[in-house]
Amino acid sequence: MKLGFFTMPIHFLDRNYTETLKEDREAFILADQLGYSEAYVGEHVTDAAETITNSAMFVASLAHATKQIRLGTGTVNLPNHHPAAVAAEIAMLDHMLEGRFNFGISPGGLLSDAEVFGNLDMNRGEMFLEAIDQIQEIWQRDPPYDIEGKYWKISTRRTLNQAIGQGVMLKPFQQPSPPIVVTAVSPASKSIETAGARGWLPISANFLMPNLVKTHWPAYCAGCASTGRTPDRQDWRVAKSIFVADDMKTAEAYVKDERSPYRFYYKQLVTKLVGNGRPGLFKRDPAMRDEDITVDYVLDQLVIYGTPDKVADDILKFREEIGDFGTLLYAGKDWRDPALGKRSMVLTAEKVMPLINAAIAKEAKSQAAE
Repeated sequence: MKLGFFTMPIHFLDRNYTETLKEDREAFILADQLGYSEAYVGEHVTDAAETITNSAMFVASLAHATKQIRLGTGTVNLPNHHPAAVAAEIAMLDHMLEGRFNFGISPGGLLSDAEVFGNLDMNRGEMFLEAIDQIQEIWQRDPPYDIEGKYWKISTRRTLNQAIGQGVMLKPFQQPSPPIVVTAVSPASKSIETAGARGWLPISANFLMPNLVKTHWPAYCAGCASTGRTPDRQDWRVAKSIFVADDMKTAEAYVKDERSPYRFYYKQLVTKLVGNGRPGLFKRDPAMRDEDITVDYVLDQLVIYGTPDKVADDILKFREEIGDFGTLLYAGKDWRDPALGKRSMVLTAEKVMPLINAAIAKEAKSQAAE
């Protein structure tokens, strides 16, 4: 199993924005130094807690500050951007990273973003599919493009002068495109089924109950089957909220006390998602009452914390419940205590993952012997 990193990020509202930007970059640079295989960052424009307004711009800032890690947008919310602008910017970014790039995309889930961009009452799922189709067509075709959709029309026919390069758009470093990644945030996700059908890579979000995460792989396989693709569990990324400390007392306090970044993170998500009519994401049992979805309940259900041994055991139990997957994405949180935040990332890479992979290797050897 590989180890990656995914952050929205979500920061306390009273923090200095310039400082949190530096902190977010430091987390990615640390992940690179520790050997994390890939790292993703989200974007929102109208949220004072989720503070990266353009994921591609943030990734660009890390192009020359990292060495081995693959960096990804997590995600570009396509209805909020013109497809031609995204095609040009992502192609440039892919060249800056010389192919160390994964292109994460989504319809966008923050309603205030949809309102500010004027698509709150539009079919954002339809806009999303039109946008990615147009982006890929730009990368695969020669000018003048002449791509006409319901929401966007793209052409350089009237101004094309190929002799001087005018009207010609850049193609990405990775051909025919960077790997395309989608994040599933609902049970039996249609987006993850679409990913399978189109050959995109799936991520399961870290705020879903394990029994709901378990539904993603069958949905992905169904999508693959619809277009004759063969699914590979090593392609499945699963994000998880994790905190590792040298002792249990420190770990529990950092996750559960009143000023905990984990408490703040899930308070934000519970408020937003339950308020948007999606309480089921936090329910082990569909019959559970909405008012019983407390932050303490969610922390107990969704955060794996403790010493390296305990965390490794809990991740293996989680894997046993949902099935095998290829990459565990450590879900980044605000560094209320930078020393503890960094220590958790270090311990996950240097202590937890070796324990997990030793157990998986032992399991594989036992199965082969049967």
